[in-house]
Amino acid sequence: MDLTQLEHLKSDDRLKLKALYNNYRGAFLNFGKSLGADNSLILDVYQEAFLALRKKAIQGKLENMQGSLKSYLFGIGKYMLFDALKRESKTIAMENPLHVVNEAVEGIEIEPSSELTKEQRLLRTFFVKLGKKCQLVLTLFYYRGLTIEEIVEQTEYGNANTVKAQKSRCLKTLKQMMN
Repeated sequence: MDLTQLEHLKSDDRLKLKALYNNYRGAFLNFGKSLGADNSLILDVYQEAFLALRKKAIQGKLENMQGSLKSYLFGIGKYMLFDALKRESKTIAMENPLHVVNEAVEGIEIEPSSELTKEQRLLRTFFVKLGKKCQLVLTLFYYRGLTIEEIVEQTEYGNANTVKAQKSRCLKTLKQMMN
């Protein structure tokens, strides 16, 4: 993380804040357009995400942040944009352009099965009984395929060790509930 950017984010200097705000605005607009959102929605979400990021900086929650300010800002904005699009009942692409590694994606065929196995039913039943934080970490890691570092950037966890410990506790709790 660039400490100068962090200091600018915390400051009350309007010129520094405006420069920082404008620094990533265009890239976020392009990202939002790739999800099918219109410019006014994207700009509203970007402003909310920037304000949320500034609040975290002022509260001192970004001091030990790994990664760039841009990736953290986009992580916050991405979820806000998904929520806004969901509220508008628009469809969004399942593929997240921030995490596309390779253009060639192998198709996977899934046989439709109307009946879940006993283990799948148990997992579904007990997963919803986990706390929201556990659900979030496990979903980001196993369902969305994010790395521990990406989870740190997109959540309020302070570092990778905290995420690893949380994931481990959540899995242990889930396994205990299933047994």
